[in-house]
Amino acid sequence: MLSAEGTMSVHIVALGSECPGGAGSGEEPTAPAQVQGGLLWSYLGHGARELDPTSTTPSRHPLNPAFMEYQSRVFGDVRVMVRDCSSWDLLDSDWASVRSVLEQADIVVIKYSVNDKLAFQQVRNGYAPRLRPLLRHWGMPVILVAVGARLNDEGPPCTCPLCASDWSTCVPHGEGLQLSRDLGATYLELPSLNNFFVGRYFGSVLEYFMIQCLKQKAKERPDKRRGHRFNEPRPPHLDQPARLPPVRVEESSFSQDLQWLLERGVQFADVVFYAGDSGKELGWAHAAVLSAVSPYFKQLLVGRQAWERPMSRCACRERDSPHSLLSTWDGGLDDLTRADGHLPGQLSRLVVKDPLLCACMWETLMFLYRGAWEWEFLEEALAEKLKNPLAVAQLLDRIRSFVGREKSLRDTATPRSQPGPQTLGNIFNSPLYSDVIFMVQGNVLPAHRAVLVARCDVMAAMFSGKYAEARSRVVPIHGVSSDTFLAFLEYLYTDTCCPASVLQAMAVLVCAEMYQVKRLQHLCEVCVCAYLQSMPSRELASTSISVIRLLRRAKCHNADQLYVWLLHFIANNYLIFSHKPDFLELSGELSETICNSGSYNYYK
Repeated sequence: MLSAEGTMSVHIVALGSECPGGAGSGEEPTAPAQVQGGLLWSYLGHGARELDPTSTTPSRHPLNPAFMEYQSRVFGDVRVMVRDCSSWDLLDSDWASVRSVLEQADIVVIKYSVNDKLAFQQVRNGYAPRLRPLLRHWGMPVILVAVGARLNDEGPPCTCPLCASDWSTCVPHGEGLQLSRDLGATYLELPSLNNFFVGRYFGSVLEYFMIQCLKQKAKERPDKRRGHRFNEPRPPHLDQPARLPPVRVEESSFSQDLQWLLERGVQFADVVFYAGDSGKELGWAHAAVLSAVSPYFKQLLVGRQAWERPMSRCACRERDSPHSLLSTWDGGLDDLTRADGHLPGQLSRLVVKDPLLCACMWETLMFLYRGAWEWEFLEEALAEKLKNPLAVAQLLDRIRSFVGREKSLRDTATPRSQPGPQTLGNIFNSPLYSDVIFMVQGNVLPAHRAVLVARCDVMAAMFSGKYAEARSRVVPIHGVSSDTFLAFLEYLYTDTCCPASVLQAMAVLVCAEMYQVKRLQHLCEVCVCAYLQSMPSRELASTSISVIRLLRRAKCHNADQLYVWLLHFIANNYLIFSHKPDFLELSGELSETICNSGSYNYYK
């Protein structure tokens, strides 16, 4: 429906009073002061104005003085016309005029006070049965709003919807919900008419219905659009009800990456195990990973303080102590020479004195590298190799001492006890066994080459190939902020990504695309979509975040899923984004994309 100025408009009819003891029989049906302090006037805010420019109060309907009329503008140039009546007795006195007003409505808002149970019962028993068939026949959206906090004589007002202490004088939550089901309405409870409940709660629901109403009106008036200029952007729409496409994220490969590090990352290993009886080499490992997973290895390799490096930490005098299982080689630590020209490192030689641990050293290391939580798989692997249940039980007890688990705990993975990828978080941004330092905007970020190589292919090529980074301990990083690169490193160590805002999520997405970490890129896409989808319409219209700019960056950095999602998001919220200054710059690209897609049409 077009208004007199040729703009789109929405007509809202409001019935009932949100104040206790609203207008009743013999009183003035709707007072201007009551309207100006009511729900709809509060929502429209300072933009609400009366129809009569010379009047300082809302004007009355010309055919039905019981309705107060006022209007405002939303979404830029969409006119909202409100006809508000707080007197339910009008339905008995002039039903024909009320029906004519309701018939012109796009949205109906029914209000009542939770502290006026008598008025609510009159509405439920007397007026709701007369409204129900009309509302269902016309098919217009209805919002039932319960306003106020339930009174409690024994203390402050109760805002709990399930509180039953004041049912004698207040309207319970269940009765209001049942009335909304009878009317086919959306039910809301507003403890007060402050900015939060009116703007973000009630306003979000009302704006949703207004947008759906405007879409329906635009679809029903195609002939009136033929006079538009050819190059004017026209709103796209989906053939089916708007449903944003999903953004998919790959399953975590954290355990597989660390398993690869154990199997093939010997180049960056700095711990070697030897059998105590024969001196045979049992395997190589990485001190950073072992220290992060096991407090026992952290104490064995590092000591209480980094500079205290005793020549031997064998504690054979304590039979029950885990220190009796391993000891350092006499002579402590040696430099590990690199034949490929890479930086030399310190090599820790550990002697394994327990025969069971010597026989199953590879299975034990694999268990530790995969997060030290797959106890059932470890028990199966040990049983297959040792063929002795008693020996398996003894070795499991010794491995428990590595990871600091009590014997009474069950060796099964539970959501609370499963550490999973969080194990490397203990060495994230820590100088412990750090062998590389990133310089980002003057900030020092320590890291571990073994972890970086296992988790990022670009890092693996950078530190393994014939590049300057492979021979340098300090690596400068350009084009990325320190906070963004720190969030990128945090993902490599913990397999999680929690950006604090849309802009930070996009910055981490660009960094992930730079280093070709696809899963992190997809996690950032999900974060951007979640942040935007959680914004109510009013916040989208006033936010400083440019969704059009996000769309361009998504296309520039190969975020295909985010690009498609943003196209749908802009199309579904066309009335909001079409008024943005940068929308006209995108109109050609948007038109081409929509024309090439079979799921979109133009309004002719």
